[in-house]
Amino acid sequence: MPNNSEQCTLNNHNQLVAKTKKPHVGPTIPSHLIASTFTITTSAPHHNKHLSAAVARYQNLVKSEHHHPLVPSGANISTNIPPLKSLILTVLDPNAGLVHDPLRSPFLGHPHCKDHVGRHARTGDILPACIGQPYVRCSGGAVEAMSMNKLNVFHWHVTDSQSFPLVLPLEPALAEKGAYSSHMVYSPEDVKRVVEFGLDHGVRVMPEIDSPGHTGSWALAYPEIVTCANMFWWPAEGDILAAEPGAGADEIVPGCWKTDPTIQKYLSKGGTLSQVLEKFINNTLPFIVSLNRTVVYWEDVLLSETVHVPSTILPKEHVVLQTWNNGHNNTKRIVSSGYRAIVSSSDFYYLDCGHGGFVGNNSIYDQQNGGDKDNGGSWCGPFKTWQTIYNYDIAYGLSEEEEKLVLGGEVALWTEQADSTVLDGRIWPRSSALAESLWSGNRDEKGMKRYAEATDRFNEWRSRMVSRGIGAEPIQPLWCVRNPGMCNTVH
Repeated sequence: MPNNSEQCTLNNHNQLVAKTKKPHVGPTIPSHLIASTFTITTSAPHHNKHLSAAVARYQNLVKSEHHHPLVPSGANISTNIPPLKSLILTVLDPNAGLVHDPLRSPFLGHPHCKDHVGRHARTGDILPACIGQPYVRCSGGAVEAMSMNKLNVFHWHVTDSQSFPLVLPLEPALAEKGAYSSHMVYSPEDVKRVVEFGLDHGVRVMPEIDSPGHTGSWALAYPEIVTCANMFWWPAEGDILAAEPGAGADEIVPGCWKTDPTIQKYLSKGGTLSQVLEKFINNTLPFIVSLNRTVVYWEDVLLSETVHVPSTILPKEHVVLQTWNNGHNNTKRIVSSGYRAIVSSSDFYYLDCGHGGFVGNNSIYDQQNGGDKDNGGSWCGPFKTWQTIYNYDIAYGLSEEEEKLVLGGEVALWTEQADSTVLDGRIWPRSSALAESLWSGNRDEKGMKRYAEATDRFNEWRSRMVSRGIGAEPIQPLWCVRNPGMCNTVH
């Protein structure tokens, strides 16, 4: 192999493992160090279209990106080094899917990833993605940015009470009547494009059709199967019918179910709402398992104080529970019961928090003493800063065996007040903080939290994302970047 080539290996999961020293954020690579004819090739022929797409994308990135650090390092780079002409990948399993590896490759984007952690990294949850915007373009943009940050699962909360945009060929009425309009839908072809785009970028798409709650939009096609359909969510008298306008359950609201005559009759004979939920689980879980699929339920199905089912009908080998309440306590409850867990604590990982509520005619905002300043009118406030996300330890308080059941962490953006005009800024670079924390750990070699030195890294990385067309919000004024340490609480 010529001296001006580099070699990497794709292991049996198509994870790119570099045989060269891991790079770090540093000076701009002068254009003379990359040959104009630079190519990335594989050592043997293959027919993996997703690998081909990734190779083409990274080859273009290496040749076209000329990143200028916010603070030049002052390092002297020799002009006598011959230009790099090629990068050769050795593919051990050409049929494996692309996934991100804890080892930093020569051209994967996220800075400062170490090689000893990585089992906890996951992604963001978009609900319902990009309402009112070009759906596929918006979802694809989120996936592309996720790949830059080595986030590897796109949890796509694709339907909810407000809208049913997913076109199902066997049930066309759901989207025909439940979507906001005929042009605000995901066709089967659209979904395939998002899934394929994800596979090209090492991101797995995990769709969610929430039920039996969050199903108000179903009532436009099938009103007979939805309780309290089109009823005002907060009546002047009696029980509240929803957690918010149009909501239901993972958050099952008893008042809503109790409006249904069939359920009323069942309850009058000694039945319970938990037994109603159990009937739903018993009628749906076996079908999903028969398709060789794992089911992800929100934690409420087991941990809710009002409506839940016994663990005996939730087989641990087929069920994963996603936690969003009570921080470490609920994570502990899930894994100590033997279930695998995905951590999405609303106290740390909900990106929409602190932005105020979307409910109108709300007297809570009519205060002259600033009484709501701590949560910004948001049920899950305050706003979750990148440092809050970075410092959260999702395995805190767990035994070694319990930690093995934690599949990953997941930031969530619920988009009642977000669309493509603000999406990038709501997600990035706060989600980048999740990526580094879970891939690399948030502590240094001495076990100390490293949020101080991470600040400079995130300033640089945010700038790099912006140069790639991602509208990530700034975390500090440029003055702080150019005067290192001067904006810290301790210099």
